[in-house]
Amino acid sequence: MAEPIIMPKFEMSQEIGTIVEWSKNEGDTVEKGETILVVETDKVTMDVESPASGIMAGLRGKSGDAIPVTEIIGYILEPGEELPEETISESVSEEIKDAGKPGGATPLAQRMAEKAGVDVIAIQGSGTSGKVTKSDVEKVLVAGDENGKAGLVSDPGKVRATPAARRIAREKGINLRNVTGSGPRDRVQAADVKRAVAALPVSVSRKAGQSIPFSGMRKKIAERMTASYQTAPHVYMTIKADMSAFVDFRSRLNLRAEKTGAAHFSATTLLVKAVSWALLRNPLLNSVLTDEAIEMPSETNIGVAVALDDGLIVPVIRNVEQRGLAELAGIVNGIVNRARKNVLVPSEVVGGTFTISNLGAYGIEQFTAIINPGQTGILAVGAIQDEVVPDGDGGIAVQPMMRMTLGLDHRVADGSRGARFLVDLRDALQEPELMLW
Repeated sequence: MAEPIIMPKFEMSQEIGTIVEWSKNEGDTVEKGETILVVETDKVTMDVESPASGIMAGLRGKSGDAIPVTEIIGYILEPGEELPEETISESVSEEIKDAGKPGGATPLAQRMAEKAGVDVIAIQGSGTSGKVTKSDVEKVLVAGDENGKAGLVSDPGKVRATPAARRIAREKGINLRNVTGSGPRDRVQAADVKRAVAALPVSVSRKAGQSIPFSGMRKKIAERMTASYQTAPHVYMTIKADMSAFVDFRSRLNLRAEKTGAAHFSATTLLVKAVSWALLRNPLLNSVLTDEAIEMPSETNIGVAVALDDGLIVPVIRNVEQRGLAELAGIVNGIVNRARKNVLVPSEVVGGTFTISNLGAYGIEQFTAIINPGQTGILAVGAIQDEVVPDGDGGIAVQPMMRMTLGLDHRVADGSRGARFLVDLRDALQEPELMLW
């Protein structure tokens, strides 16, 4: 019986999925659980697995197409099985219609064969009704002819690459076969593609004068931020912290980490822990506003905004209050790296109760951020910079200082509540041992 392939729903609020690429083609034989499709939502890029073993047929949609979730986009057929009648309609491309006809070859297989000088009539087809597929042509080219000539394709299989690498390669016009992979089993990573882009002439990369589609992640961010700013009355307040003790504390932790082989302590790790500590003392800022109540969860799930080429994503570190510093360092490093590689799973980007946005790495001293919908506050963190400050004895001193600006939903909390949170957070940063209290 034909097994439908549906556009999956990864998130509760997801309405559409955008096809990044089909990993398998019309007529290809697949095994249950094998990746057949890469789909992008506004938050993550995910591999879609085959729901059954059989033959790919009736595929609908191409790279870049946005398709409603749960819509059928293809079928997995058993050998000799025909497509359901309702799939053969005028809305289906000629290539899909041809897939059900006996013999012949798929258009892609035909083009490959012609380019290699191979007669498709001599190739045994494995597709629906004996149709010659891309994989059939590749097998012939690799094996070589009966006279022992070397195969014409040295690596006909799909290039091993992360979804993020494929997305960047598609946008920049990079052939993944020309990129050397640095990942496990030579898998091409996003960083590998970026290096390849940097080596190309400027004309290949995005530049002034180009038109960038307003869709996908960028469009979703615009919709969410606009809704938040229009719905939640934002109030902002800034505080400055002396980061001398923080810098020293982090340095000592990293010296110990090097000796023991533990995870490196980033400034983000300690900042996440300090924010959690302050939120537990000011639970109203860790709340969610519903139609009937202000819900204050017992756990602190801290989102960390991570910049991507085409927007940003906010992975969530869960139950921060329950994590020791060494454990938290490993969790933060791992989830931030996965976010930059665009390989997060849906469960890692939902459920946040508070968000941190840090632009200190760019030298930004101070800024304001828009609250993530459903949350009460967001912390905008600036750079640590040396400043001349009073030393407390009537003199002056140069100290590493950092400004933090809290964005607060005024419907949930008043300014005094936000001020108490910022004071507690400043105390935790200036006396890091308080986080162990």
